[in-house]
Amino acid sequence: MFQKVHKYLASYVPERTSVLREMEQYAAENSFPIVGPLVGRFLYQMTLMIKARRILELGSGFGYSAFWFSLAAGAKGHIVMTDRDKRNKSRAFDYFKRAGLQSQFLFKVGDAVSLARRLDGPFDIILNDIDKESYVKTLDLAAARLRRGGLFITDNIIWSGRVLEKKQDKTTRAIVNFTEDLYRDSRFFTTIMPIRDGLAISVRL
Repeated sequence: MFQKVHKYLASYVPERTSVLREMEQYAAENSFPIVGPLVGRFLYQMTLMIKARRILELGSGFGYSAFWFSLAAGAKGHIVMTDRDKRNKSRAFDYFKRAGLQSQFLFKVGDAVSLARRLDGPFDIILNDIDKESYVKTLDLAAARLRRGGLFITDNIIWSGRVLEKKQDKTTRAIVNFTEDLYRDSRFFTTIMPIRDGLAISVRL
């Protein structure tokens, strides 16, 4: 049923720009995980709604989610990106240049959490899309660097439905534990949206 709902929702997504479609094709051909157009449009919408200008990505890959943030923030956007692979940096900037994106991009190569701990806030949005066993490290980091009313958005909260299984591997259990901690954290007000692989949207109180 979950896949059927996803397919139904995806059928309504309008056509993307040629560069975005190229990025989606590259991801599909190389089994590279990206948030996809359903989530991309949501990120765009949230950026517009709260007039986000400063955005931090914990895990950027080759820039797909940053592309959507930039489309909404425009020339006023300042997007800090993080990824372990320096090859993703050059690929991302190639896409951005060809698309004519006007935001300012800062791409830092290395461990996302370690890099983010050296950054000063406040940010308007922090996107959390790193390895799942490191999710637990992001709560205090995000709370300290988000402005009041800012958004902490975490991907893969449903984890292809594996969070519902009785026998869970280490990664799945890490996601479940993080979700429990996130809902209990008085610094955030959290809602989970079951689009694509599940998004947690947490408002900094």
